[in-house]
Formats: sequence, structure tokens, C-alpha cells
Amino acid sequence: MLSISNTKVYDLKESVIAAGNAMRLQLPEYDDTAFEMGLKRCKKLAKLGGGSGHSNFRTGIRVSFDMIYPNYISPEIQRYHFFDIVTSASKMHRITKMDFKNCCNKYVTECSINQMDALIADYNHITDIINRENIGPDDEYLMAFYHENETMMSKEFPEPLLITVKILPYFQYVAFMRIISNCPQGIELFMRCSTNYEQLATIYKQRRNHKLKEDWGAFCDWIKTLPYAEELIICEQ
Repeated sequence: MLSISNTKVYDLKESVIAAGNAMRLQLPEYDDTAFEMGLKRCKKLAKLGGGSGHSNFRTGIRVSFDMIYPNYISPEIQRYHFFDIVTSASKMHRITKMDFKNCCNKYVTECSINQMDALIADYNHITDIINRENIGPDDEYLMAFYHENETMMSKEFPEPLLITVKILPYFQYVAFMRIISNCPQGIELFMRCSTNYEQLATIYKQRRNHKLKEDWGAFCDWIKTLPYAEELIICEQ
């Protein structure tokens, strides 16, 4: 399930102080006294909420973190415009190397995990044949694979089929597409993310009572741990 670690918060002090720039004639001093005065101001501005323009100082308070997350939550995360994925694990690159017994959440069935293991074994077997450049005794295995996927493969290679090394990349493609298309949504991936307090205020408001309580609930609980979260993020809720 969703979990967050390695959190870093940047420019909190500077952004809180800068929130008073509209009433200044010159740049402020970024010292503790200015911060304490700015914090009083920002607590009032934050209560006015997003969309008012008064809480815009929160965009300058940037947060970066590592997140482990289930694949099914990806579309909901990516709908936020100021939630940047710095870099992430890649199913495209590494799915054939993943240990599905250890990288899926507790709701993925053993049947699904066994199916993924079998699909990956097919892909790796075909890849091994390609690397050897010799079909040899694998002809029966390849014919069985062909017939198992005959509906799609017969359009490209109608029978009678003579399997050669030259056409094996298509077998490999079909094997990979079976893996990526049947991958359970409960597979857990990881990424480094960057966002800001303004976006987190929106996320908290929208997701605190979400149906995915073990995932968005964990995210909202993490928001509460950030510096001055109650005063600057959750205050308007």
C-alpha cells in the first residue's frame, strides 16, 4: 500500500516571509523575526483557501519525497498539475525482472501472481532462444505458444507456419504484450515526487475521505506531518 519516505521541505521560511511583499517597498530580511511575523500573516491568508489568491505563498513551499504506490492510483495522482514525478520505476523496462510475489499489495490474488510468473517465463524463454539464434528442441514449445495465441498471431503468420529465428521477435512482442496487458493493478511501484503546499492543500481537501482509504488515507496522514501543516495546509478544511 502507499507509503512515503525521504521527505525534504524547501523555502518554507523564505516563502512565509515573502507573503508580505505586497505591502513592502524593498526586499525583506530573511531572519527569524521576519519569519514569526510572516507566520502570523500566513495563518490568516491560508484560511482564505486556494483560489482566492491570498494563499499563493504556499506555492513557494516545495516538498520532495519518495513514494511507493499501487499502480491503480496513478491516474488520480497524475491529474494534479503541480505534482511532478521526478523519476519513477518503469514497468516497460523492468517488468520482466520483477518478483511479483514481493512487489504486489496484499489484495493481488495468488492466481494473478502465478499467471504473471508464467507469462514472464514465456517471455524469458523466447528471449533466450533469440539470443542463442538456434531454435533446436524448442520447436514444440514455440508451436504451443503460437497455438495458445493463435487468434492474434495467425493474422501476422497464418498456418502452415515455419518457425524461424527471423520471426521470433514477433513472438517476443506478443509475449511482452501479454505481460504488460495482464499486469495486476495492485503491483507496487516507486517514484521521487515534487510538489508544493498549495497543491497539497487541494489534495488533502479532495482525498481525505477517499474510497482508497489505505492509500489516500496514508497520503493525507503524511501531509499532517509536514512543518506547520495544521496552520498552512489543513487550516481551511
